[in-house]
Amino acid sequence: MDCAIDQRSKVQVLHDACNVVFSQKELPTFLQIHWLKNLIDSMTAVDVGIDEFSFHHSPFSSSKIIKGLVCGQAVSEITYLHIHECKNFSMGVFCFPAGGTFPLHDHPNMTVLSKLLYGSVHVKAYDWVKVENSSCRTIGLAGTVTNSIFNAPHEPSILFPRSGGNIHSFTALTPCAILDVLAPPYSVDLGRPSTYFYDMPIPTLPGYVILEERDIPNDIVITRAPYLGPLVVAAGDEQLMTR
Repeated sequence: MDCAIDQRSKVQVLHDACNVVFSQKELPTFLQIHWLKNLIDSMTAVDVGIDEFSFHHSPFSSSKIIKGLVCGQAVSEITYLHIHECKNFSMGVFCFPAGGTFPLHDHPNMTVLSKLLYGSVHVKAYDWVKVENSSCRTIGLAGTVTNSIFNAPHEPSILFPRSGGNIHSFTALTPCAILDVLAPPYSVDLGRPSTYFYDMPIPTLPGYVILEERDIPNDIVITRAPYLGPLVVAAGDEQLMTR
């Protein structure tokens, strides 16, 4: 008997697995999260339509696409490539130029899997120890989860609502890209807005900081660009969802 060959792209396989795990009523199990971690760990830049090596002065216009791939080294500002979003999860890639910074922000009631596809990035991440929400702005004590440089290839990060470094920031040391799975996605209407923070070290308490909510930074610019990777077909839908 011939064995069926799975001809799905890696990004389609990741999508389908996320749909299984995050569409269920129960919370994901450890084994399910480990399964997703292994899948996202297998992803490379080319699997999501990015050429991490080529240079060009502008990466996204049709005349500047090499072999149908985004030129990762040519990104001049933080750029989001949207792959998929439904009520249960979203998938996308953030491409950073060297020096690009994504300030401290949280992921309320969300599970997040992230994979550094290429490059180097400085990551700071915190979890709440004690938080005050009585005032108009959130403030509290947080513990440091990491304050490190990640160099690709690097083990995927997994953030949970209350652990794993749910509040984090990125500063690109070289051009880099981060593949994100957010479950569920951000939604202001459903009480999952993105909140930004200042971090203030405590000299007498190493490893801990005071986090204070701030307005959306004026200097953060995130552009959107077409996703050029393999087509993703939403579960239970014959239509192609995105490109």
